[in-house]
Amino acid sequence: MAGTGVFADILDGDVYKYYADGEWKNSSSGKSVAIINPTTRKTQYKVQACTQEEVNKVMDSAKTAQKSWAKTPLWKRAELLHKAAAILKEHKAPIAECLVKEIAKPAKDAVTEVVRSGDLVSYTAEEGVRILGEGKFLVSDSFPGNQRTKYCLSSKIPLGVILAIPPFNYPVNLAVSKIAPALIAGNSLVLKPPTQGAVSALHMVHCFHLAGFPKGLISCVTGKGSEIGDFLTMHPGVNCISFTGGDTGIAISKKAGMIPLQMELGGKDACIVLEDADLDLVAANIIKGGFSYSGQRCTAVKVILVMESVADVLVEKVKEKVAKLTVGAPEDDCDITPVVSESSANFIEGLVKDAKEKGAKFCQEYKRDGNLIWPLLLDNVRPDMRIAWEEPFGPVLPVIRINSVEEGIHHCNASNFGLQGCVFTKDVNKAILISDAMETGTVQINSAPARGPDHFPFQGLKDSGIGSQGVTNSINMMTKMKTTVINLPTPSYTMG
Repeated sequence: MAGTGVFADILDGDVYKYYADGEWKNSSSGKSVAIINPTTRKTQYKVQACTQEEVNKVMDSAKTAQKSWAKTPLWKRAELLHKAAAILKEHKAPIAECLVKEIAKPAKDAVTEVVRSGDLVSYTAEEGVRILGEGKFLVSDSFPGNQRTKYCLSSKIPLGVILAIPPFNYPVNLAVSKIAPALIAGNSLVLKPPTQGAVSALHMVHCFHLAGFPKGLISCVTGKGSEIGDFLTMHPGVNCISFTGGDTGIAISKKAGMIPLQMELGGKDACIVLEDADLDLVAANIIKGGFSYSGQRCTAVKVILVMESVADVLVEKVKEKVAKLTVGAPEDDCDITPVVSESSANFIEGLVKDAKEKGAKFCQEYKRDGNLIWPLLLDNVRPDMRIAWEEPFGPVLPVIRINSVEEGIHHCNASNFGLQGCVFTKDVNKAILISDAMETGTVQINSAPARGPDHFPFQGLKDSGIGSQGVTNSINMMTKMKTTVINLPTPSYTMG
């Protein structure tokens, strides 16, 4: 169970501690932050409300620990990461339990997230040894006008202290996707988990603690964003920010200063369906892409742009599959579970009401019980409806009928988002042309949008983000280039 056994140290009474200097601590504030179970809508857990002074101490420790860690051999860093990955997977059950209770993630998906996270940490360790173990050698006479009198040696060195801020929907996986690259590259890391998902993240951090990482190298501070959020992101001790979430990231980018940023800020992922598409394949991917984890994924299908000539058939196929989705508690492994909070449910309901007032066709009856919203397909959605543009982050999916491919591309590109999209057609040449025209970081051909496998590049355009993720890209992003130039008194040529 959560907070027991090897995890007993992280809990004091009914409040989970924060992690600093290799120890689990209570905040001097004497205050806590409640975490509401989305299913019961009652307080499930409590975490420490850390102070700004505690953040300062964490940053000082992180800076000191990083200096020593940067001198730790690459193979040793990798060895500790492999150990943490094994511990994480060994204790998947209690961490998955937290995911079920904190964010209403279906039980089987919660276990999958933890196992996937362990695999990601191990892969990152291996990849880091490969790409950080190589440097580059340049000679001066490759540039016009120069003799071979200079040898340039370049290598990647760590940035320093990385601030990692993952989102509620993958508080373990999207945390380790930042932690592992930072550590293998020789950085220290300060984690600020989301409130919903904080206890899952604290359990995950304890797995790194049990692996034996040096004190101060990894820290995890919890608390109210209103009290320590800006203080963290604007802290002079931070050398890089990796953030996944919503439009808060835009505000962070304006305040952060001259440091590298890695941000993924959501999307309105379009699914363009052509007349020659395999409609059974499309329908299956719409269900998987639009309704898994109740649509609370940045890479969920958010709008279907289907050619008018095949729209009726496709809508019927999707309706049949929606009717088979199970709705209920995450403990029962239902397909559709409560959304993360009452405010999220209210926002989704607002989009639904707007669509109804403006004449969208409801393929199912709209139904809500607390935070639980039944899956809903909206047909005949028009561009003047909010749902056509806004990201619901819930199990509501709009269908816009189009009369040309160009119309579909135009709608996709008119969005302020540009994370992912997908196109369904049997004509691969046409698919490539459409992919090139879509202003998104990734386009999936004949499959729903997805983040992963985790070593694939993952990036957004426009308001969907800055920089690129994926194991290799994250490692490279969390390093900088260092060059040493050897100057020779006379030109030197091999075998000359």
